[in-house]
Amino acid sequence: MTTIEGASGIRETGTVLDRIVAQRRVQLALDQAATPRALLEAQVSEAAPAIDFAARLRTGTSRSPSGARLRLVAEIKRASPSKGVFDAHLDAAVQARRYAEAGAAAISVLTEPAFFQGHLDDLRAARDAFALDEERPAILRKDFLFDEYQVLEARAAGADALLLITMMLEPSTLRALLAATHAAGLQALVEVHDETELATALEAGARVLGVNNRDLRTFAEDLGTFERLARLAPPEVTLVAESAIRTAEDAARMAEAGAHAILVGEALVLSADVEAKARELQLIGTAG
Repeated sequence: MTTIEGASGIRETGTVLDRIVAQRRVQLALDQAATPRALLEAQVSEAAPAIDFAARLRTGTSRSPSGARLRLVAEIKRASPSKGVFDAHLDAAVQARRYAEAGAAAISVLTEPAFFQGHLDDLRAARDAFALDEERPAILRKDFLFDEYQVLEARAAGADALLLITMMLEPSTLRALLAATHAAGLQALVEVHDETELATALEAGARVLGVNNRDLRTFAEDLGTFERLARLAPPEVTLVAESAIRTAEDAARMAEAGAHAILVGEALVLSADVEAKARELQLIGTAG
């Protein structure tokens, strides 16, 4: 793997990302002291092959509903810095199985503890919920990653893919982390917020793009962000619309703009009927 020196490749963004990353830097040092890199590498060498994340987002699983216009990345999310606590006692394994039964192509697991009340144990629980099921959803580690040690953590915990946030990474760091991700047998969902970040992500070699409809400076949400940026992505790139998607109408806008998949957390976690909401957002049997 390409070595990334410390946190020198992290950008100051003037957003909540800076506070989150500062905490993650402290936690990274603790994690490295508790679990030596050599042990992680040994765990990675014994890990089962990862599922093809991009393929899941294009074709779904055997449980994905027939006639669905969108694939769903369903998120396990207890809290957020902008909305507070959704469900402090959310059981990751139970929620993962609910998502799978509703046809989710992938499951995003927030593993950041201080702001989102997540943990790598949630990812392990979500992965273990499917044992040897080859038709399981792909598992995505959603966190604020800037060091290749965190990539190894994701692989060792059972992830098939991980999130890289273009806004918080220098272009050289993004390229190095993409290389480290692929070397570990994983794929990356590379998140962008504007045209400049989109160009940076594509130049770095991103093949799965997540367009975040939330402005991290103001927390304002605008589905027009995806509609604007999707037009600039080459056809071979898999597109995921993120944030502000709560209804079938929102999902339809994203499908019409070219989304292959949507990533949804809040609307699912807060739903009284998780499976019904998940099926609604996949646009089963609706006209294109």
